Amino acid sequence: MWWGRYMFNQQLMLSDVEILLRLFLAAILGGMIGLERERGSWFAGLRTHMLVCMGSTLFMIVSQYGFNGILQKELVVLDPSRISAQVASGIGFLGAGTILFWKNAIRGLTTAASLWAVAAVGLSIGGGLYLAGVGMTIMIFIVLAGIKPLEKIFFKKKFISEIRFAIAPKISLIALDEILQKSALRLANLQVEILKDKEVIHLFFYSNLGSESIVIIEALKNLPGIEKIETYESDKVDIQSGSSS
Repeated sequence: MWWGRYMFNQQLMLSDVEILLRLFLAAILGGMIGLERERGSWFAGLRTHMLVCMGSTLFMIVSQYGFNGILQKELVVLDPSRISAQVASGIGFLGAGTILFWKNAIRGLTTAASLWAVAAVGLSIGGGLYLAGVGMTIMIFIVLAGIKPLEKIFFKKKFISEIRFAIAPKISLIALDEILQKSALRLANLQVEILKDKEVIHLFFYSNLGSESIVIIEALKNLPGIEKIETYESDKVDIQSGSSS
């Protein structure tokens, strides 16, 4: 009985050549996605994606074939899905390292998602599902490299414009509210930064400032206690938690 069990487990073993070929294929597929990310100078590039894909592949190989010696013993049952499941959840810690909140925008979400997807590619290659791994890599590449130009065509970015000015503390903002009510610009958000001797007001608008900003600025200049009026523009759609790849 034990001999038949041993022969069955031997049939499940991979040769050293096949293990190396799977790791090599994983490096190529992970590198394809990594090159696209590297081209955009994102936080996780070529080497990171290659390592994630190769590591996931080896985890899957070990999960499937690394415990055959233990399986030769009676009453031993192995769940090969446990290691691969930990890869799927553990890659989230690496992805979190690529996400950065910078200048009122969250950057790196797409790169974090690409790392997660590349880990899935590695698991499929490690499990011998070559068609699934290669097909997934092609689809990931299309999403990363091909969808973005379409987004620029069909979903044109709105500009976030900002008017920033300082105001003496305890000055009523009722007049400011009246100015904004009369303005044709759509107010996205209003933020108040309280300092020791003054307050800094940030007005964000969902459009280019254009000539309408001149009207607002001139009206602000006529308010008492207003000083140092500045304007800024960016292409971030959401000034609270705008996202970038």
